[in-house]
Amino acid sequence: MKTNEHTLPVADSSGIVDARLDLDRERRCGFAEVIFAQGKTPDQVGRIAAELAQHAHTVLATRATHEQYETVERTCFNHEVIHHEVARIIEVSSSVVPKPILSPAGLIIVASGGTADFPIAEEAAITAERMGAHVERLYDVGVAGVHRALEHKDLLQKARVIIAVAGMEGALPTLIAGLVDVPVIAVPTNVGYGANFDGLAPLLTMLNSCAGGIGVVNIDNGFGAAQLATRINQPRWLDTVQ
Repeated sequence: MKTNEHTLPVADSSGIVDARLDLDRERRCGFAEVIFAQGKTPDQVGRIAAELAQHAHTVLATRATHEQYETVERTCFNHEVIHHEVARIIEVSSSVVPKPILSPAGLIIVASGGTADFPIAEEAAITAERMGAHVERLYDVGVAGVHRALEHKDLLQKARVIIAVAGMEGALPTLIAGLVDVPVIAVPTNVGYGANFDGLAPLLTMLNSCAGGIGVVNIDNGFGAAQLATRINQPRWLDTVQ
């Protein structure tokens, strides 16, 4: 490990396959650096996870494959390793770094339009939970049967922030935002027929929503939605607005 010109700790790339790890991320941003596993070899993911587990209690790798999980399990044999297969997340619980005491503020709700959106919704839900949030899931509440969302109106109105995940035409965030007075983070998915254009159609719908209070992340970016939701939900931020 060494420090860069700004005196922040960075893991030297030697021995961890050309990766320069930001070991100060948890102090600055509230959660350790997360591995984006897509495009990395199993060996790269395994070595990076092992290095991060020396500095943070919870290490996540998103968009991970089963082969990458098997390598992480071998590389991190002295830590607890879990593979959330549907969400494509590898979770490493360090045996050498104590688990931090987390103080979740309000409730984060993760709502999804249909069963096909489940993997992205779970990526968001699991990420938010590991970042210390209290999460409730409302799955298969899409607008094709609008009553399915409306019957949860009371619960939606208890949330501090809502993540709405939808493909097809992507109308779910607009429906939810019209029912609540809290931020709604819209996540378009690539679920849909040809004119869905791999998620472009719901992305444009969400960007053009007539409802207020909606922010939109990129297609299939459940992780990004969860990170934004947990920052909105920080107790210190709530203290400034209450």
